[in-house]
Amino acid sequence: MAKTNVLKGVFLVAIGASSYGMLATFVRMAYDENYTTAEVTTAQFVLGITGLLLINLFQKIKNKNAGRKASPKNIFHLMLAGTSMGMTSLFYYLAVRYIPVSIGIVMLMQTVWMGVLLEYFLDKKLPSKQKVLAVVIVLIGTALATNILQNEVALDWRGLVFGIFAAASFTTTMFTANRVATEISSAQRSLFMLLGGAVIVFTFAAVTQISPFNLEIFAKWGIILALFGTIIPPMLMNAGFPLTGIGLGSIVSALELPISVLMAYILLNEQVVFLQWLGIVLIILAIVLMNIRLKSS
Repeated sequence: MAKTNVLKGVFLVAIGASSYGMLATFVRMAYDENYTTAEVTTAQFVLGITGLLLINLFQKIKNKNAGRKASPKNIFHLMLAGTSMGMTSLFYYLAVRYIPVSIGIVMLMQTVWMGVLLEYFLDKKLPSKQKVLAVVIVLIGTALATNILQNEVALDWRGLVFGIFAAASFTTTMFTANRVATEISSAQRSLFMLLGGAVIVFTFAAVTQISPFNLEIFAKWGIILALFGTIIPPMLMNAGFPLTGIGLGSIVSALELPISVLMAYILLNEQVVFLQWLGIVLIILAIVLMNIRLKSS
């Protein structure tokens, strides 16, 4: 039974990570149709919140109010944690406006070494040799995956900076998501974190959207972005991680990286050379190394 639960968790995390990996390609396609970052993120969060409200309502009816309800304290903490989710979306989408999607996802994966750094500051404990080695591998993999050594066209520095900001926000989201109000359902947790993220997204839209808001984004891309960005990934990963554990779950969630690059290669015709694939493999290996137990660590 336990093995079945682990396999179920692996499946849930894999689908969630793969869904999130597809997201940036859809965002770039929306950009190609002249939609703005404000329009893209607003449509995603509005429809995402609507979807999660319906899911929570369905669960409430199905369980006949038997499930544990979020307290006002839970709601506040989750919304506060969700602000980093909103910033991750904004920074990530801004990054892929200036750099290729295949590079943007690599920048997002800098969460590996940022997580080690954050863990050090929070727990006041030096990282193990195993983690330090993983960080070194990530940095080497990043140099290869961004093709920085052979790239004849300079990457736009704005995209790289936004990518680093997205990684920092995503690191915060991962830490808080696994520690805040874990006793309530994943649907409730996802909804309240999304509401917190919406505060950031809607503020950004209000400040930056100069031209009239194109409502066609809701019908054309909003549903896809909501499903693959704010409904499927958090729901499945919040449900899957307790079954797999953080270590195995983190390894499986690394699927996001090759899926994102593959989608960009197929749908956007982005060129991905051998050295970039090698860098991607190194980053995935580093994530595996970070989350397996070695006798020497």
